Amino acid sequence: MRLPRVLFPILILMIVNFSSCTTSQKTTTYFSETADTTIMLSKSEIPEPIIQKNDILSIYISSLNPEASAVFNAPNILATSTSTTTGSTSAGGYLVNSDGNLQLPILGTIKANGITKKQLKADITNMIVDKKLLIDPIVTIRHLNFEVTVVGEVGKPMVINVPNEKISMLKALGIAGDITVYGKKENVLLVREVEGKRKVTRIDLNSKSFLSSPYYYLEPNDIVYVEANKWKVINANRNQQLWPSIIGGLSVIALVLTAFIRN
Repeated sequence: MRLPRVLFPILILMIVNFSSCTTSQKTTTYFSETADTTIMLSKSEIPEPIIQKNDILSIYISSLNPEASAVFNAPNILATSTSTTTGSTSAGGYLVNSDGNLQLPILGTIKANGITKKQLKADITNMIVDKKLLIDPIVTIRHLNFEVTVVGEVGKPMVINVPNEKISMLKALGIAGDITVYGKKENVLLVREVEGKRKVTRIDLNSKSFLSSPYYYLEPNDIVYVEANKWKVINANRNQQLWPSIIGGLSVIALVLTAFIRN
């Protein structure tokens, strides 16, 4: 029993579609170019965020004399509501104003913009010691508005609050529902503010070099954008154009098979 000629185009179309799916599968996996390996990590690979204008910082000062330290830790005037992956939380903190400065009790105006938390901690400590306000002060600083944004071809585009001040791009993508089958893993766009300028970098998540790059860990206010690949456009057009043809083709096949069975 030979296959009717009218079915050959349908068979060819099925083979082409299967081949396309096999090819596109290579772009849906992470690190497809990475073999088994071990990458040594160092502290320098985890970025120390630079404090920027409009950042909100928690600053706590302690010493061996709790009563003397208490005057530095008056309730913070600023209160902010922050959206997190589990809901909203309220926190108090000091705002880095438009001039890049903080206003702290007793100490007054302190420059914060453009330096790290480590540098700010040293500045506050030195100021307290120089003025002989406390003996052996301990200064603890945390970011209260460490947020990153993930948008584009992901399951759940969102703004992610990072309480522990450390998050990798892969974890952020996981929280956002992962990259969809239509996202370009080899061409993810990262927007990062550096010294008052927005720097745009394109990242290949299939490359081994990404695992040790300065973009593996995200910094405050980073924006991760996953671009749609050509398959989404093709499938969108195909769904609009091919369904009438497919329905018509199935009708023809049904008629041919009916006639073939009768004969």
